Amino acid sequence: MKKPHVNIPVFIPHLGCPNMCVFCNQRAISGVSSFLPETAKNTIDCVLSTVREGTDCEIAFFGGSFTGIDRTLMTGLLDLAQSYADAGRVSGIRMSTRPDYIDPEILEILKRYTISAVELGIQSFSENVLSSCRRGHSSEQSRRAMTMLREAGIPAVGQMMIGLPGSAPDDEIACAEEICRLGACGCRIYPTIVFRDTELHRMTVQGMYHPLTLDEAVERSAAVLDVFVRHGVPCLRIGLCESENLHSDASYYAGPNHPSLGELVSGELYYRRICAALDRDPPAKGRVLTIKVPRGDISMAVGQKRKNKLRIEIKYSVKSVKFIEKDNFPRYNIEINKNGEETACI
Repeated sequence: MKKPHVNIPVFIPHLGCPNMCVFCNQRAISGVSSFLPETAKNTIDCVLSTVREGTDCEIAFFGGSFTGIDRTLMTGLLDLAQSYADAGRVSGIRMSTRPDYIDPEILEILKRYTISAVELGIQSFSENVLSSCRRGHSSEQSRRAMTMLREAGIPAVGQMMIGLPGSAPDDEIACAEEICRLGACGCRIYPTIVFRDTELHRMTVQGMYHPLTLDEAVERSAAVLDVFVRHGVPCLRIGLCESENLHSDASYYAGPNHPSLGELVSGELYYRRICAALDRDPPAKGRVLTIKVPRGDISMAVGQKRKNKLRIEIKYSVKSVKFIEKDNFPRYNIEINKNGEETACI
């Protein structure tokens, strides 16, 4: 059985990042407005004191551009994290950073530590989108960073965003495909949220940017998730981590902010895969469908408020749809039984 996993987040908002992207407000996203290095040990010890024995833990430096901060501070934090790895209290160290903050010097430093993954804020491979967001790096720098990490033997996670200014669904699918092609070990998908006190907030107020609706974010994220699933790249998260700030009028302004966004997106992907199988081999009207899904995924496959079940019954004019669990079945795989006729869909 797979061990439960916990990231121990040490937030370093904006440290190392001179750039201010139009969408960025790290204080609102993380709930942290400053960073005191001496608090890192307390943060790590506090989390470790609450996890159950047998839990796989990683120390994660998130929030800023970790590889761009002062070298003394960076290596000091890495030394601290490594002491926990050497003691067997954590399995490794991960960090988030910008693609343009990966270079040979950084790689030589990182190779001295037990690095689980470097998470790159790629966001998009469209030059137009990167420019519109004032991202401050090029798509080629993202490709170079991914390649350098892979060649150094350091796992790389590709972070991308949905619904950025100037972005279309095709841009997002192309971004996901490129992240897979470059050998990512995982991904994160972030539909764009408009926070107050950002350039994107001003653009929204002036009608220059129109935030995605929840339905749009779910549909576009599901299309991207499908790319990662087909390529066998695990999705670590869909949407920002929940915090009070994400639901505070003082921080949140607009956009697809939902506490179960990841489940909604996964449910949409299940619906699309079921429909693809039924479109290839349509059921006769009035049939009873039994759909097998991986154990633990019934709620996602059925959909919130039974949305998927009802949509399938109406679209294919079947009598009813029953979902059951199947052991040792990969996530997003399904099997459909149509009154004794079984169809497998991967």
